[in-house]
Amino acid sequence: FVVDKSANKSEIKKAIEEIFGVKVKSVNTVNVNGKLKRQGKTQGYRSDYKKAYVTLTADSKAIEFFESLS
Repeated sequence: FVVDKSANKSEIKKAIEEIFGVKVKSVNTVNVNGKLKRQGKTQGYRSDYKKAYVTLTADSKAIEFFESLS
């Protein structure tokens, strides 16, 4: 998931459990730096963002949105 840069792991866990109705085992986060992009002779950076990897418990149901992707 892409999350707010100021969100911490406990806030992310609480939000995922409320929104999707699942049980979260753990949350890992990564701060991603924006890539350098060039358009002709001008250049700039994409925005930085935070990514969250969420692991669900074994007895939790799957998130329905991601079942349709596989």
